[in-house]
Amino acid sequence: MAWLAAHPLLLAALMLLCVLALVFVHDVTQRKHAILHNYPVVGHLRYLFEDIGPELRQYWVANDKEEQPFNRSERAWVYSSSKGQKNDFGFGTSEVIYGIGYPILKHATFPHEDPHEHDPGHDASYAPCLKVMGATHKRRRPYRPPSVVNISAMSFGSLGQRAITALNQGAKMGGCYHNTGEGGVSPYHKQGADLVWQLGTGYFGARGPDGKFSLDEVAAECERTPQIRAIEIKLSQGAKPGKGGILPGAKVTPEIAAIRKVEVGKTVHSPAKHGEFHDVDSLIDFVERIAGRTGLPVGIKSAVGELHFWEKLAERMRERQQGPDFITIDGGEGGTGAAPLAFSDHVSLPFKVGFARVYPIFQQAGISEEIVWIGSGKLGFPDRAAVAMAMGCDLIHIAREAMMSIGCIQAQKCQTGKCPAGVATHDKWLQAGIDVDLKAERFSRYVRTLRTELNQLAHATGHAHPSQFSGEDIEFSVGVNQFKTLADVLGYAADPVTFTKIEDYPLTP
Repeated sequence: MAWLAAHPLLLAALMLLCVLALVFVHDVTQRKHAILHNYPVVGHLRYLFEDIGPELRQYWVANDKEEQPFNRSERAWVYSSSKGQKNDFGFGTSEVIYGIGYPILKHATFPHEDPHEHDPGHDASYAPCLKVMGATHKRRRPYRPPSVVNISAMSFGSLGQRAITALNQGAKMGGCYHNTGEGGVSPYHKQGADLVWQLGTGYFGARGPDGKFSLDEVAAECERTPQIRAIEIKLSQGAKPGKGGILPGAKVTPEIAAIRKVEVGKTVHSPAKHGEFHDVDSLIDFVERIAGRTGLPVGIKSAVGELHFWEKLAERMRERQQGPDFITIDGGEGGTGAAPLAFSDHVSLPFKVGFARVYPIFQQAGISEEIVWIGSGKLGFPDRAAVAMAMGCDLIHIAREAMMSIGCIQAQKCQTGKCPAGVATHDKWLQAGIDVDLKAERFSRYVRTLRTELNQLAHATGHAHPSQFSGEDIEFSVGVNQFKTLADVLGYAADPVTFTKIEDYPLTP
């Protein structure tokens, strides 16, 4: 033994051989995995490569335009924008610009010139919403969102505390609001940014001692948290519409339980539908109850499937002169929520199709201009945001793009709790890699860059504000050497927007 101690490399080699021998014996005697039995020791490489497959494909296998849901070029644009690096590309486009569905923005011969462009201190990213939430229904506390780009619903639970904190601080710095997601208003959401409080079917944070929805709790939370500027009732989301959820008891920590107003250590079920309303009229009643008690604008969020609900909602809103102050249309492109594969791939219409079917229903009812329209579904890029606004959106929500701005690498491990970037996890070690102040700055830079480039596109097409994009400004390839305007493709034109000057759109105090 003394001789071995004098030769540490040999000792290490012998120890390694012993470990490999034990692994070999384990593999050939177990019967659970055929690969390990047939290929002892080396068979473990198969599981390793399977585990790190998404990362390997992103960086070594897929080309710049292949990887999904966001390709390498898209991620590179988000990363460089968030870091304040050059985010432009050289040597021309690598896109297939004649490919069916490819959008082209038609520039004006005489672009709009921003009169403030050369003013000292001018914020080129400034683009407030042109509509006021709650103005039509005369809510006591109306709200004009300070940004046409805002953080979509991501709850504390799906994201860790450091990620939520960084996003909220970044939202405050970047001048946009932060949707809480359905997990309740956590302390990490209260870093100074405006909030839209989302209420899902579980009514987390808005439950009484009996576990049911409590309007008193809603009012109390709004009183405690003045940052809450609007409330969103989630009917469904693009990732898994029509399906409930389960939060295992092991994940219901004292902190989570206190925020969601549930029992510590007890499995929590989110039903597939709401218990406080069952049809269109009772939904409108629910909206009015919350708005009447809190004074806040109240809206709904939904993915799009059958259209009868939307037709009935538009009809009853017109007749009653009541209902949601804003409507968020979520695309079936999915999002941060984990879901069964069949739901992710096949349930609910993609954003552009869904929005294009719902918006005209409210136009025909004569009330589309009274609603603040919000789009969600991979819209966190200037060209996609421009298309959404030309379709009729007043605002857009971003989720996965926001995650990427604070470090997400699209490892697609959100549902495992083992996010390598520390974003979608509660693992203390993995979260420790997130520098909150640094990541807040990065999100702020990203959202400001997105708004700046959106403004630049608007100016190039002859407009002063992104909300002025129209279906005539954009053309889509519909075949070989065939292009049609967005208005022709959609079969409708969005409501025209009158814009005077930015000073005429003050933010609500």
